[in-house]
Amino acid sequence: MVTSITNLGRSGLSDWFIQRISAVVMVAYIVFLVAYLVINPDLDFNQWRALFAQLWMRVFSVITLLSIVAHAWIGLWAVLTDYITTQTLGSKATAVRVFVQLMLALVAVTYVVWGFDILWGL
Repeated sequence: MVTSITNLGRSGLSDWFIQRISAVVMVAYIVFLVAYLVINPDLDFNQWRALFAQLWMRVFSVITLLSIVAHAWIGLWAVLTDYITTQTLGSKATAVRVFVQLMLALVAVTYVVWGFDILWGL
């Protein structure tokens, strides 16, 4: 029952799939940025700005940001359900876990809004 409340009713298979896809997206983004920096050793601000002014780079960055948030959410959910249990906290475990997850959700939403603001200037 706690699983359906705190994990939003997803299955373990969908969590596994989301983490694998998000990891691939994050690795692709890092590889691209490292390659771009190696290819452009004398990179200046205007070149960097021109890169991020392109629509495909903004979309790639947003997808990566959402992948980071999804990956972190699933990982932190697993850690919280493993360590904030009735064995460690007694009857308050569910309330503490939900509170911590709400705080993490607030941080995640803040990062996504902040990322959109940086990338799209909203």
